Amino acid sequence: MRKYTILLIFVSAFVIRFISLDQSLWLDEATTANVVQQYGFAQIIQNFSPRDFHPPLYYLFMKAWTNMFGYSEIALRFPSIIFSLLSGWVVYLIAKRLANKKVALWAAVFFLFNPLIIYYSQEARMYMMATFLLTSTFYFILELLTGPAATFPPASAPPTYVGVRAVGSPSSRVTRQQFTLILVNIFLFLSLLTFYGSVFFILALYSYLLVKKKYRLLVQILPGFVAGLLLVSPLLQQQFANSKQVLAIVVNWTTVLGQATIKNLLLFPIKFATGRVSFEPKILSQVVLGLWTVSVFYYVAKGGLKNRRMLYFFAAPIALGFIFSFYKPLLQYFRFLYLVPFMTVLVALGTRTKTQRTVLFLGFFLLSLVYLFDPNQHREDWKALSKALPKDTKIYIISSSSDPLKYYRPDVVIADIRSIKNGKELHVVPYTTDIYGYDYQRVYKSKGYELKEKRNFRGLIYERWTR
Repeated sequence: MRKYTILLIFVSAFVIRFISLDQSLWLDEATTANVVQQYGFAQIIQNFSPRDFHPPLYYLFMKAWTNMFGYSEIALRFPSIIFSLLSGWVVYLIAKRLANKKVALWAAVFFLFNPLIIYYSQEARMYMMATFLLTSTFYFILELLTGPAATFPPASAPPTYVGVRAVGSPSSRVTRQQFTLILVNIFLFLSLLTFYGSVFFILALYSYLLVKKKYRLLVQILPGFVAGLLLVSPLLQQQFANSKQVLAIVVNWTTVLGQATIKNLLLFPIKFATGRVSFEPKILSQVVLGLWTVSVFYYVAKGGLKNRRMLYFFAAPIALGFIFSFYKPLLQYFRFLYLVPFMTVLVALGTRTKTQRTVLFLGFFLLSLVYLFDPNQHREDWKALSKALPKDTKIYIISSSSDPLKYYRPDVVIADIRSIKNGKELHVVPYTTDIYGYDYQRVYKSKGYELKEKRNFRGLIYERWTR
């Protein structure tokens, strides 16, 4: 009976992720789309990655994916759906190892219907891929620390060995522990090549093993991380140099990256519990979502008292990210999305009754439905904006922020908003001008232009200026 329950949960989680899946791509997703459309595999590494701020594995994976399934919003986002469901299964396995099947079932439910996970399982970016890789890493680390699980390898496999003998000799067999070590190193390697933010989890892992005096295991799982670091370090040096140039040009970029502030730190529990949902009036939204966050993290704390190891792996990467952000700002909650599995396991461990768990599930589910069915909660509506733009017209925009226009309206001529020429009419999309510190309105008015039309497309502004 429990097997059918698990199947129903995962099928429901799969189906719900298709609601509003074709909503407009936003800037970063459009970047993903344009990169995989315009560049070959080698060009992604050689031409695009040095100008980006992420390692290239996700883009290479998406290049292969879109070659088969195309470049629609659904095709671009579908891998994130797959990685979120796979992560949910690993959450189930982790909780089952730590407690029992009932707790594992609820942990998977809390994860699969968490509003922040629902949101990012519909985003064509690397965060769900990194979540799956790091959650899997932790599962196999647990196996190394606590012994093999009954469910891996399958019951039909020999109890002592994994794989087959190459030449019939016992020495050619791979033990279960050796196979698990190989998997850990592979996942560490892949996670570092997918998302640089993985390093905070990896450092927390090595610190834990060091404190627990698991020196041998620490050394055994170093090769994957070291290999990944060596492979990506030349690219990372180029990206660091490029980031210094960008920070010099984009005057307010550090505020977007995520400075080490208490406000950014407080966003972690709020967003992990409520997702990206907000509503009017603002004060009511803050009170309701704040109370919900306190309720969720009350059970996180209770779960942490039962399993301090899980609490450590949830909190330590955030602490490391906070410290690092004094040097290079990157303290944004979505960069630590891979910690939501730990939170949901802690919630499942911290709850005792079916009523408590049902209320928590209903809260997560309701917030997810608000995001899915309320268009005001969706991403910037570049799709509608692009349809509204006049034909055969030059659009003035920050050129580096124009990927969504290139995706939806490849026919439109794009000009940089900071380099206007003489003309009677200007069609302007002032997206990210505040981040670049460019007061385009003052400049336009000084040249004799007057604002004639202004339209809002869910956070996006289109303006028409004439003189």
